[in-house]
Amino acid sequence: MAQAPQPLPAPMGQPVAPQTVKVALLLPLTGPSAQIGQPMLDAAQLALFDMAGDGFELLPRDTKGTPNGAADAARQAIAEGARLILGPLFGAEVAAVKPVAQNAGIELLAFTNDWTQGGPGAYVMGFVPAYQVERVAGYARSQGITRYVALAPRTPYGDAVVSALQTVSQRLGGTVAQVERYDPAVPDLSIPAKQVAQAASQPQAVLLAEGGARAQGIASALASNGVAPQQVKLLGTGLWDDTQTAALGQEPALVGAWYAAPAPQPRAEFEAKFEQTYGRKPPRIATLSYDATAIAAVLARIGGPAAPFDRTALTNPSGFEGIDGLFRLRPNGLVERGLAVLEVTPTGSRVIDPAAPNFDVLGQ
Repeated sequence: MAQAPQPLPAPMGQPVAPQTVKVALLLPLTGPSAQIGQPMLDAAQLALFDMAGDGFELLPRDTKGTPNGAADAARQAIAEGARLILGPLFGAEVAAVKPVAQNAGIELLAFTNDWTQGGPGAYVMGFVPAYQVERVAGYARSQGITRYVALAPRTPYGDAVVSALQTVSQRLGGTVAQVERYDPAVPDLSIPAKQVAQAASQPQAVLLAEGGARAQGIASALASNGVAPQQVKLLGTGLWDDTQTAALGQEPALVGAWYAAPAPQPRAEFEAKFEQTYGRKPPRIATLSYDATAIAAVLARIGGPAAPFDRTALTNPSGFEGIDGLFRLRPNGLVERGLAVLEVTPTGSRVIDPAAPNFDVLGQ
């Protein structure tokens, strides 16, 4: 690898000013979302301790959880010399910060899971459904499953899940035999469950675009209406990958179900370290802040102060290894992740198909 250009020595008697690479970190540090923003800042501080060199400076700035606050924080950090922006957290904040960053020629690693905010120079670090659905459906296909049903609320998230399943099943030679949509506020989950049970499609797998108690309720309703989990495999999305994962297995109809997510062991180790350091458990998305800060610190060290965060370096096709496993920033602004497939058990989830070790395995 070619070395970064070195500055000429200063004339005798003039001290050489150290060159510092500054990176903005935009988080809600006050207001109702500070309970998320503060531990994300703490996670970034852990990454600094683990990865950063002396010439790296993080500029935490408070977005107050609002679009205007995020845009103001971005302008302030850029005025202070920030060369990269990490954050903000919410989709509306990202929409406000993107033009500020673009006008300054600065890349943005956002923590939102709103995939519609991704684009050239703006990368969505949050967990989005497309790659999760592709991974779990691909694994199901490898186990002989070719006929799917999608059961999803009428929401943008439900739209994305259904579209992803239709795309991947067609590519893999499978069929989405039935798509059932329902009002996300419907209190009686037996209604969409009956629509699946009464159809003549005879699915081999049903993909649920719900998490937590809603996923438990739909799975129970499916079983009560004759969709036996012994004959029909239930599939989930990344909504199942949270601190309540163990509770999923308390619903018998979900035991044996599959979903795709980052391998849990590295995150468990991070959470233990976080709790030992700060005396409390981090929110699930604190890993995003750690990984984004770690990327920035590593690239600053490799690239030097001249051009540490150019788009070529950020979108390296080999990607990066983080707390949430292998990932890479795609030119379209989405973050592709090397995901494991997990199975729900009565006591939690277990990995049944490990994440790929590199993107050469997954393909370019």
